[in-house]
Formats: sequence, structure tokens, C-alpha cells
Amino acid sequence: MDFGLVLQTDPPASAVVDLMRRAERQGFTYGWTFDSAVLWQEPFVIYSRILEHTERLVVGPMVTNPGTRTWEVTASTFATLNDMYGPRTVCGIGRGDSAMRVAGRKPNTLARLGEAIDVIRDLAEGRETEVDGQLLRIPWVKDGKLPVWMAAYGPKALALAGQKADGFILQLADPYLTEWMVKAVRTAAVEAGRDPASITVCVAAPAYVGDDLAHARDQCRWFGGMVGNHVADLVSRYGEHSDVIPEALTAYIRERHGYDYSHHGRAGNPSTDFVPDDIVDRFCLLGPVEAHIEKLKTLRELGVDQFAVYDMHDAKEATIDAYGQHIIPALRD
Repeated sequence: MDFGLVLQTDPPASAVVDLMRRAERQGFTYGWTFDSAVLWQEPFVIYSRILEHTERLVVGPMVTNPGTRTWEVTASTFATLNDMYGPRTVCGIGRGDSAMRVAGRKPNTLARLGEAIDVIRDLAEGRETEVDGQLLRIPWVKDGKLPVWMAAYGPKALALAGQKADGFILQLADPYLTEWMVKAVRTAAVEAGRDPASITVCVAAPAYVGDDLAHARDQCRWFGGMVGNHVADLVSRYGEHSDVIPEALTAYIRERHGYDYSHHGRAGNPSTDFVPDDIVDRFCLLGPVEAHIEKLKTLRELGVDQFAVYDMHDAKEATIDAYGQHIIPALRD
């Protein structure tokens, strides 16, 4: 199992770089960041510094979207980083939540997302493709390589990931839901004539190592609110009781009343008081080292190839070190 670190690009950027360097020293192989231009600093600028100051870390957004940058700009940016530092980038992409809504726009449609996945990959890898009716190719890209991983929850999005993406990003660590969603992605891949084993599965969720569960839950409760945004979209589309979405994903948002993006992804988010303890426990990894190892082994058995640690709480360095010293070795043996 691979391990990634997920951070917000809060200033100073040097602190993000330092945490990524620490993560690489502790055995993490991926470095991810949020991508929301209004809320945080520009991640692609910071990726250049991370790549310069690490040796093996693969970096990318968790996640970008097709709406805030034109597709040729996104592709050229990835291709430039790969040309400068070797093929050490990955494009995590989704419909766009905070990046679009904070700017007063709706998240992208799945049709537009599917088209963008193909276009960005083709351009970044040096192939000619059509963009808004115009044939384009980036002429200086030679033997480019850009895996595109898609974030998804709902049935149509999971199907799209199976049809087009090189990887699937699931932003929660509940084993039951992981099994259900991985199966949906792999089924779609088979139906599209693809090898389902070729799709990398990445589960991303907060992790907090320690014996004080009450404190850990409070530090990670924000995650249930973030996931709740996507769940609310699904409920509005399919209804609260649906045959195509597990109630284990949707039931907890009944007491949800709005969301303030100024606290997005932050411990102490006041918009997440509706999130019960059992959701925090199911969606996150909390408790002593042994609890993390046990849950990660379960996820690995369900087909998870990478666990990416959301490290937005008051124990960033301690979590990185605990994973590097105790948890990563146990999952790599």
C-alpha cells in the first residue's frame, strides 16, 4: 500500500513544503493538496518547490476541476512540471466543489468532466486532441505521462471513473462504502472493456493517532461536513431513500443546515456540528497505532492501493511521524 499526505496550501508556502519533505522522509510517496484559488494559495506554484526539495514524491491536486482553468493550461502546467522534475505528477480531478461554489459557479457536469479527463491527459502526454472544436497539440511534449485520477461518490460519477480514469479517489475510509464504491468502479471498467485492475484506488481521509478519541473526533469532524456537501448533491438528485445510493452514506445529513466555505476543511468548522461521532469514526482513522493498522489492512483487502492522510488538525507533524515510524512499515511488510 502506498501512502499520501494531503494538505491545504495555507500560507506560508514554505510550511507546506516542509511538511511534504517530512512526509517523504517518513515513507510517504504522494503529496496532495486542495485546489481552490480563492480559499488557498495557488498549488501549482507550490508543487514546483515541493518537487525541487524532494526526490521521489509524486504531487498533484486532490482535486482540481475542469472549470477554474482552461484544459490546455492545466495540461501544459503538468507537462512543464514533469519536464522539469521527471514524471512525478498526478492529476486528481472532480466536478469542483469549493473552487466553483466559492466563485459563485455550479460544479461542472459529469459530461464536461469526462471530456476534460480525456483532453487533459492527451495534451499532457503529447497527443493531438479537440478542444472546443479546435484541434490542439502541445508540440514540445515528448513521451509525456500524466495519470488522471477521478474523485467520485454517486453512481454516475463512479461509472465515469471506471470508464475513463487511471485512478479512483474516494474521500472517506468507511469499509462498507469503500467496498460498494470500488465494486461500482470496477464493474463500469469491465463494461467499458477496460482491465479493472489497471485503475488505482486511493482512499483519502483524516487520520489522528492517539488515545484521546473525543479530541481526535473534534479535530476531524470537519471531514463529515465536507463529505456532506457531496452527499447533499446526491440526495437532491436521487432522493433521501434511493436504491442506487447506500443509506449508510446519506442518512447523517438530515440535520445539515447550510455550509460556510470560509471554514472548509478546517478543524473546529462550526458548519459540521450535525456530524455524529459514529460518522467521524467510520469515515476517518482515529485511535492508537493498532487501530489504524487494522483498518488499513481491511481497506487493502478491499482493493485500496493508496491511503492519503488528510492532515488538517493540531497534530500534523505527530501524525506524519507516527505513520512513518509505525503504520507505513506495517502495511508495507
